[in-house]
Amino acid sequence: MRRLVALAVCWVAWGPVHAFKVYVFTDMEGCSGVTCSEQVAGARADEGKHLMVEDINACVAGCFAAGATEVVVRDGHSGGTNVDPALVDPRAKLIQGPTPGVRFKDFQGAEALVLLGYHAMALTPGGVLAHTYSSATIQGMWLNGREVGEIGVDAAIAAECKVPVVMVSGDVQAVAEARAWLPGVVVCEVKKGTGPQSAELVPLAAAHALITKRSEEAVRRRHEVSCLTVTYPATLRWDYLPKDSLRTHNPAFKPVANPRRVEKTGASIEKLLLGIE
Repeated sequence: MRRLVALAVCWVAWGPVHAFKVYVFTDMEGCSGVTCSEQVAGARADEGKHLMVEDINACVAGCFAAGATEVVVRDGHSGGTNVDPALVDPRAKLIQGPTPGVRFKDFQGAEALVLLGYHAMALTPGGVLAHTYSSATIQGMWLNGREVGEIGVDAAIAAECKVPVVMVSGDVQAVAEARAWLPGVVVCEVKKGTGPQSAELVPLAAAHALITKRSEEAVRRRHEVSCLTVTYPATLRWDYLPKDSLRTHNPAFKPVANPRRVEKTGASIEKLLLGIE
């Protein structure tokens, strides 16, 4: 009986625990230690995958330290089957593989979105592996006339679900882009791009500690961060590269003067991006 009374007193003193979900969408190009194409889609891909899972676990630790009761991690690089599930923090729910028709699967009920390991938009000077959704086919993208990358578009999709982006990690250029689109967002710089395939790296142990710290800070401040404001109907425009063009993060790439242009307008940026009529 005394124990029950003590528990009741604690419940009154501190109140009930608020259950909430944090969603972590993870790319690879902006992860700690990643600097070149070989790590994301080449001979050193296993190295890139290992670096990606280490960033994921550092972020998950911060989310739970901030009081999250559920963390969903979306493996969002390329085909979405990059990290070894056995190496991911078992407290997190991992989503891998294609998710047709939806950008953020199992997003319902999330109170915050973390964009982990993101890169700057296509053609960003000094951006490490900078591109916008496809390094092979897209020269640039615009949202309502403003040049945009994956950070802005994904923040807009999240806003359609009334979920704010609270933290973005990546290189200095990606962080600057995040600040330009999302005033008040918490950022985490893990490297400074010195070219499309090179960077000055924060030592891995320090980078992981910083990711944990910034993730915790961001999740604790989730109610202070506003969703991105977008005017609807929204217009999304792509400039596609000719088939014989070099990749956009190749040092030798030069913007083409007459790209193939596609423009769509609608009530959902997610549907415009995914080609859903």
